[in-house]
Amino acid sequence: MRLYLVRHGQTSSNVEHLLDTAVPGADLTARGRDQAAALVDLLGEQGIGAITASTLVRTQQTAAPLAAHLGLPVHVADGLREVQAGDLEMLGDEPSVMRYLGVVGAWLEGDLDAAEPGAEDGHAFFARYDRAVLDAVTAARAAGVETLALVSHGAAIRCWAGERTLNLSAQFVISTGLENTGVVALTGSPEDGWTCESWMGAVVDAVAAEAAGEGPAAEPGTVF
Repeated sequence: MRLYLVRHGQTSSNVEHLLDTAVPGADLTARGRDQAAALVDLLGEQGIGAITASTLVRTQQTAAPLAAHLGLPVHVADGLREVQAGDLEMLGDEPSVMRYLGVVGAWLEGDLDAAEPGAEDGHAFFARYDRAVLDAVTAARAAGVETLALVSHGAAIRCWAGERTLNLSAQFVISTGLENTGVVALTGSPEDGWTCESWMGAVVDAVAAEAAGEGPAAEPGTVF
């Protein structure tokens, strides 16, 4: 099975570097809507037969043009929402953003007990994201679909892909960014595990070499 993990388009919270992780979240900006429309050219001919987005409106708005092009509904799954910011919600100062990213980094290094006050820990995050992926895959299989897209969020995609793929290291995920409407392409299954084929269009072998410290860094405040 092929799985495309798609980050949502730009929002006003991205522009202002705010930790906007709660439902419903900000709408797409005009640029974000253009980015969403561009996904039709990027993914419209890749054989996608099912699309699921998170409960935050920006992911559903991002999915809408591709879904309309393919004649598909946009299913909604709460498990695909962003890593919670807890008491840091809607803050945008650098210390708060770095604290948030520090929790994600801790999970990738194996400390799933880490959490911000008022937010989930790694155990809870992976449990709900795993369930959302499994539910989407199960529904796709029942419909005879082999390729699906999940429209989610920057920190959530990076964290889940870093932990659940067989060929991405924690260092790669921590040091590598995922731009608005960036796509991570995986093959595999929940039972056998996932392999990352490409990250924002770059094949993983090539990108992984950069991840030793030279990869495209994630800009603080733009990953959610």
